[in-house]
Amino acid sequence: MNWDQVQGKWKELKGRIREEWGELTDDDLAEAKGNREQLEGKIQQRYGKSKEEAREAVNRFIDKL
Repeated sequence: MNWDQVQGKWKELKGRIREEWGELTDDDLAEAKGNREQLEGKIQQRYGKSKEEAREAVNRFIDKL
């Protein structure tokens, strides 16, 4: 699955994203609205990761879909 597909299925995938990153709130996901950079930024904030670590985590998540 690529990011365009994730954006198209954002509402469906929010639950799986919350399973992967349980510290993200519904508000975090509502703010991201399918925007990859926003999601990566929220992961950085909540988990104290670098930009690169957050990007890699999102890549691994997409690969699992």
